Order: sequence, then structure tokens, then C-alpha cells
Amino acid sequence: MDYDLIIIGTGTAAMVAAMRVRDAGWTVAVVDEKPFGGTCALRGCDPKKMLVSGAEVIDAERRMSGHGVDGDLRIDWPELIGFKRTFTDPVPEKHEHRYRDKGIDTFHGAAKFTGPNSLKVDAAELSGRHVLIASGAAPVPLGIAGEEHLVDNEFFLAMEQLPRRIVLVGGGYIAAEFSHIAARAGAKVTVVQRGPRMLTHFEPELVGWLTESFDSIGVQVMTDTTVVAIERNDSGFVVHGERRDDRIAVEADLVVHAAGRAPALDRLNLEAADVAVAQGRLKLNEYLQSVTNPAVYAAGDSAQQGPPLTPVSSHDAKVVAGNLLEGNQRTPDYRGVPSVAFTLPPIAAVGMGEDEARRSGAQFRLKCERASRWYTARRLAEPVYGYKTLVEEGTGRILGAHLVGPHADEIINIFALAIRHNLTADDLKSTMFAYPTGASDVGYML
Repeated sequence: MDYDLIIIGTGTAAMVAAMRVRDAGWTVAVVDEKPFGGTCALRGCDPKKMLVSGAEVIDAERRMSGHGVDGDLRIDWPELIGFKRTFTDPVPEKHEHRYRDKGIDTFHGAAKFTGPNSLKVDAAELSGRHVLIASGAAPVPLGIAGEEHLVDNEFFLAMEQLPRRIVLVGGGYIAAEFSHIAARAGAKVTVVQRGPRMLTHFEPELVGWLTESFDSIGVQVMTDTTVVAIERNDSGFVVHGERRDDRIAVEADLVVHAAGRAPALDRLNLEAADVAVAQGRLKLNEYLQSVTNPAVYAAGDSAQQGPPLTPVSSHDAKVVAGNLLEGNQRTPDYRGVPSVAFTLPPIAAVGMGEDEARRSGAQFRLKCERASRWYTARRLAEPVYGYKTLVEEGTGRILGAHLVGPHADEIINIFALAIRHNLTADDLKSTMFAYPTGASDVGYML
């Protein structure tokens, strides 16, 4: 079967690219070995945040206890998972219907290249003028004994029952978010992080303030600790680690891989297509095109040119679709892409961090303050609230903004808008935001 475009994957990047080129009259096929919908809709950000909704209720009750609220709330884990499934269960069928309604052919199975323009999906032989790799990411191999006992984010988000003792290996987004959900649902949670702190993509001061929220819900964070083995025993698992000159052993009923993800490329047989890979990443030019096979493009987590975020996947797909239809003219623009970890409270960032700005040689003024006494925090009895902003001297352009606390996940979008569209600090300070809201704090942060 011959197509103008074959897309490997059915997540955000795949959907956006498929619809755009199909609207231009191209013949398109999509392939996925997992249920259609991709990581964000089925195994990542969307279902995760539905579980966060339950944790938010527990957190609000804890904070407001003694301030006029008297309740005894708990999370019913099976019911919360059932609530999540009201969103996730219909997704694959809806996606397949969208593809079919557009005249896009769908294939279920593992795609493997058999040549520069050809793939095999089970018994089906496909060929295309172009191929888009949008197969997402997978947990990075850790190379430790007992690694097979680790479960991934997909397993965690589908659990019918919550284990009593959970260990998360790694200290990034997954560990931070899952620990906040599980602890508020009643689990005993331990995070084992190889480096000196969690959430290294965020500013250290803000992570330090956020650490108090881990402590308040009983999450044990073990930093500077390297996991060396996972052992199964009669009662569950034992996670063995090394911490400086000590050895540690933590018992668990569930051990979750939270130590990073990389493009899911291993099973694609890229050698057959002459698609070059270096250090686990596709070698791409500025147009998101393979440097060794011009028929092949990549987007989203498979490309890993921008932050591993859903809006980036959509942006990449628009770039690739434009280049396919019009010739290579478009390059991705990742200015002002905000990142959020949905802890409670959330932590968010956009633009440059302080170290990056200093390395760039930029001249800037810095404001950094813990703002727990501001009305936004006091109204919610939330002790964790603060910010760091970087504004360029002379131009007033916002170079970076970093927030932790109530509404940080929403307010960061204002700073993202400013960075992407070259709004200045004065532009934001002169804007009349609704009061009292989280946005009304923006002017005081600059």
C-alpha cells in the first residue's frame, strides 16, 4: 500500500500533522502498537491531572482545617481511577473515528522500517513518499539488577488499587507529581534521587521552598542516592541504593521508574531506513528532517528538539506539515514555552533561569522573594509561595519567570505570552488584572 505520508504514532504530533496534510489532499496512514491517542491523552498529562484533582481536595481540607473547615476526607482510589477512565476510555475510539472520517488509514501493530521509504506493520507492507516518526518516548534503561521489577507511568495511572508502600526511582516531574498524588491518597512514599535535589529543571530556591510540601505530607526524599538494585522478596521489593559511603535499603510494594525518558526508537529498525541516531536521539536538521534520509521527519518527543511537552509536539507537527506541503521553509520556535510540575502547590518556569542568563552575558535585574505573606497565599493558608523573575536591563524584556505556589500553573502563561511576543515588564505592570486573583500579583513580581 502506497501513501504520501506514513506516521508512526497517534499522539498529539501525529494527529496535528495527519489532519493538516490530509486536508491538503495527501494520502495518509497512521500506525500505533498501543491504543490510539498517545501519551498525553492516555498515559500522561491528562489522566495524571485528573488524579491531581482528587489530591487537591485533600490538600485544601488539610490547609483549611482550623480555619473554618472541619472535615474528614479521604481518596477512594478505585473511584478516582474510575473518574480518570471516564476521560481516557473513550479516547482511542474517538481518535480512530477522527482518522477514518478524514479518510486516513489506520494500522495497529509495531512499525519497522524495511527500507528508506517502506515499513512493515505485522503482515502489512507500507510505502510512503514521506514518513513522520512521532512514536513518543519511553523510560530510559537504568542498567541495574532487578530493573524488570520497575513499573512505568502507564502502570501507575491504571492501578486499580493503591499499594501501601511506593518507591519512586528518580527525582523529576513523574516522581514529584506521583508522590504528591499517592501520599495524599494514603500511601507511604519514598523518592530516591541520584542528584543533590529534585526537579533540576526548576530554580533551586523555589524547589527548596516546595520541598516543605513534600515534608508536610510525609514523603521521604532521599537525595544523593543511587539505586543499584531492586530485589523481590516475599513481602514485595527491596530497593538497594548507595548514599555517599552508606548503603540503604527501602522496602516497597511498588517501585516506579521516574528517572527520565528518551525517544522510543529502539524497535523501529532505523538502520534499514538509513536514519542516523546519535546518543539515543535522531540526527535532524533545523527543519526536523533526518540528516541522512530526507524522506523522514520527526516531531515531539521523538524529535526531542524542544522541551518534552504536549504544546511542543503540536508545534513541531505544524512545522513538519508546513515543510512537507511547501518545501523546507519552517523551523521550530521554542521561545516562551512554559513548564509545570503539578505538585501541590505547583511549580512553573518559562524562559531563562538565573545561571543560564548569566552564562549568556545578558544584563538583567533579578527579583526573588518568598511571598507566603501575600494575600494569594494567606487566603488559602498555603505557606509555599514565591517567585523569581529576570528582566533585561534597557529593553525591559522578560528573560525568565519562575513561580511556585497557588495558581503558578496558570499565571506562568502570562509570562510565557510576554516572552514569546516581546512584551515588557512595564507592559505587564500597566495591565489591570482582575483583583484579587493570582494574576494581580504579576506586577509585584517585576
